[in-house]
Amino acid sequence: MKPKVYLETTVISYLMARPSRDLRIAAHQQATQDWWHDRRVAFDLYASQFVIQEASQGNKVAVEERLKVLEETTLLAVTDEALALAEAIVSRRLVPQKAAVDAAHIAVATANAMDYLLTWNLKHIANAVIRGKVESLCRAEGYEPPIICTPEELMEEVDDG
Repeated sequence: MKPKVYLETTVISYLMARPSRDLRIAAHQQATQDWWHDRRVAFDLYASQFVIQEASQGNKVAVEERLKVLEETTLLAVTDEALALAEAIVSRRLVPQKAAVDAAHIAVATANAMDYLLTWNLKHIANAVIRGKVESLCRAEGYEPPIICTPEELMEEVDDG
């Protein structure tokens, strides 16, 4: 059985975006493309309605490209449990109200027992300060949280030899 990866919207956006002149963004785009081409087959890919909604915003051609890529994922249910967990993340101010959708990504991935949550959102999701607090809350609520990481961090295969 393959590990399960929840693809947060930034991964899809970086994968499909035109190359950036910003060196940091360009590096993230390249790492995302490398992961997509070399490693994605090692995982079962998932997303949620929140990813679809975010990926549906903006330039029409870009939207079509992002949604086409998302056809390769399985959509997860946004359950009452996931919504309650997202609300707890926001109400405890682990993620600000203005970033409630980021809490929803974490909650949906957690409630659906994903192994990994793949993201480039370093402000509200893959943030070392926030991550530990969110993981503690998830465990207190009876869930095992996914490993939150970037495509760069999920590149290497483990060598058993």
